[in-house]
Amino acid sequence: MLEFEQKDRMSPDPLMGWSGSGDTRNQVRLRFPSLEEAVRYAERQGLDYTVRSPQPRVLKLQSYADNFR
Repeated sequence: MLEFEQKDRMSPDPLMGWSGSGDTRNQVRLRFPSLEEAVRYAERQGLDYTVRSPQPRVLKLQSYADNFR
């Protein structure tokens, strides 16, 4: 997945209080079938990029009844 870095600082909307910024590129996420294709796209577009491996997910499996023990 390719995500753009945030350029502008997030600020609260005065009316609703939601966080937002004028930079719309942080809403764009491009998904690629492989790492090689993502790197090729970034190089072809002249983008600086950093490759980060996904962190392994650790699931703590428990049943609903465990909340009452």
